[in-house]
Amino acid sequence: MGNPETSTGSANIIPSVTTPISLRVIPRDQHTISRKDISPNAVRVLYRLRDAGFGAYLVGGAVRDLLVNGHPKDFDVATDATPEQVKQLFRNCRLIGRRFRLAHVVFGREIIEVATFRANIDDGSGDREMENGMLVRDNVYGSIEDDAIRRDFTCNALYYAIEDFSVRDYTGGFEDVQARLMKLIGDPEQRYREDPVRMLRAVRLAGKLGFQIEEKTAAPIPQLANLLNEAAPARLFEEVLKLFLGGHGVASFEGLERYGLFDVMFPESGKALRSNRSGALRRMLIEGLANTDQRVANDEPVSPSFLFALLLWPAFCRTQATLLKQGVAEEEAQRRAADRVTLHQLTTIALPRRFSLPMQEIWLLQARFGSRQRKRVFRTLTHPRFRAAFDFLILRQVASSEHAGDVAFWRDAQQQSGRELESALDDLHTHDAEEVGEEPRKRRRRRRRPGAPGAPAAE
Repeated sequence: MGNPETSTGSANIIPSVTTPISLRVIPRDQHTISRKDISPNAVRVLYRLRDAGFGAYLVGGAVRDLLVNGHPKDFDVATDATPEQVKQLFRNCRLIGRRFRLAHVVFGREIIEVATFRANIDDGSGDREMENGMLVRDNVYGSIEDDAIRRDFTCNALYYAIEDFSVRDYTGGFEDVQARLMKLIGDPEQRYREDPVRMLRAVRLAGKLGFQIEEKTAAPIPQLANLLNEAAPARLFEEVLKLFLGGHGVASFEGLERYGLFDVMFPESGKALRSNRSGALRRMLIEGLANTDQRVANDEPVSPSFLFALLLWPAFCRTQATLLKQGVAEEEAQRRAADRVTLHQLTTIALPRRFSLPMQEIWLLQARFGSRQRKRVFRTLTHPRFRAAFDFLILRQVASSEHAGDVAFWRDAQQQSGRELESALDDLHTHDAEEVGEEPRKRRRRRRRPGAPGAPAAE
């Protein structure tokens, strides 16, 4: 669920969106939305609002996704009822938000978000506040027409009316959905300057829906990409999760790369990818994102720690190589590289410690996979990040075939009992000793205590 996209206009209360309003009503027999595909709880909210005399519309991404035969995760409602009026209609309702006053109607684990139509102007009530050009409070209510042109993309400004099951289109979004186009409402450059994260939303939604970004909407992005540095790092962290853990990570990465956004969000990884002439690091990154997309499709869990380990691995490799050239010992270079990359990335994206620490552990465990010392092998197998680190090792084979032997060893190690693994390690050490002409090391036998079963009798 998301708040309605706003147009953060100037402090002089000049609306930033001047798109002409022209209502088109698409009747039920000319679109594909059916009530059976809408959450029963959302339908219940729509009908109760209508029966109470209010306008009630399914809005935004849910309408868009239903039109392209998708399956929305969230069903948001727009209405001319105020949040307080919505609360009076639903005992299971709570009001949230300061910047956007919203009503959440709670049905067990499902929440139907109900937003009141927002206006484009300041009515002098103090419910619209600007700070440094950004809207920090926006609770001036308006008409459905006002609400439509304030949204970000035309495909998100469609309203499904429960009263007659029609779709209301005020910005040409219905045609854009049919043409599979992402198109901003209003002047693209101005709207990106109001909220630079819209550039990421354009890429993400285009990747998710298989849409093309309309030419005028796409044109300013490379020149304005650096505006992302002004966005809050915590907000960018959330956007990264949406970009890469929503089941369309490969398409998102390719879009970010195409428009110069990846280099702004992950500057050190971007440099490393460009300097990697073989393209091995990029192939590994693409493969890892494809695997993540498949896990999402299979409804399997995905981890932000593993995702960031993948996205920042090129930066880690490059930084570690630089430190080794400077004469830093290998283990120290690994630790310093992990800390340095993490610290530098935090200036752009606020990566919480609960994810950054496991990410570093995944990196640092990679060096252990070359060891066959008995104690280190068993310690590695019992490490809490072993499984994630092993999956990462498998992924590294895409960049280099030299890891095949390690993958085979550790795959077998997981399937063996403790005694079988000990025996295999002994055989391996014996074989290695014979290879270099050394006397095989004899296994030391532990002396048994007198009186223990099988121990020699004390004299």
